[in-house]
Amino acid sequence: MKILIVYYSMYGHTLQIAKAVAEGASQISQAEVMLRRVQEFEAVDKIIDQNEFASQVREQQKDIPVCTVDDLRAADAVILGSPTRYGNMCAQMKQLIDSTAQLWLNGEMEGKPAGVFTSTASTHGGQETTLLTMMVPLLHLGMLIVGVPYSTPGMIHTEARGGTPYGATTIAGGQGELQPKSEDLEISKVLGRRVAEVTAKLRS
Repeated sequence: MKILIVYYSMYGHTLQIAKAVAEGASQISQAEVMLRRVQEFEAVDKIIDQNEFASQVREQQKDIPVCTVDDLRAADAVILGSPTRYGNMCAQMKQLIDSTAQLWLNGEMEGKPAGVFTSTASTHGGQETTLLTMMVPLLHLGMLIVGVPYSTPGMIHTEARGGTPYGATTIAGGQGELQPKSEDLEISKVLGRRVAEVTAKLRS
């Protein structure tokens, strides 16, 4: 069974979460994990050219294939990750979702499990709204949303870090100076594993 993890990351935070999600999904023996990035905009690429750190992060991702509609079609489950943009997903991720009209018309995504994850600059900068708004088109596609239960270790906390029942999250800081906490990465692994588990049960 194919578990597709699709993400966008300019500064590396959602990339780290995506890799942890992939690690979690890989814990299920039947899972074939496919890691994909979304296509960057040409205008943003030019901006990244002028930013040494962002250029390094882009270089780290050069060997990760760009996600296609055929990747979505072939997947048995999909987990999407995007940094927040004003409490919503980034335009690059939205562009991919907006290209799925044929999949929607044909009902090709219906019944497939889906999960979401995000990175925000601050504790109240879209940790939950980004995930919730990412779910809306997935519901239109007929997908089955899988979240993270509070029985997961580290979910109940008052620290300035990630972890929501809607999906995995992390806090990047206003200048991208923070890195995902170990607890964020563990919760991310749980998300990946849960999506893979649910997919395996649906296919059995």
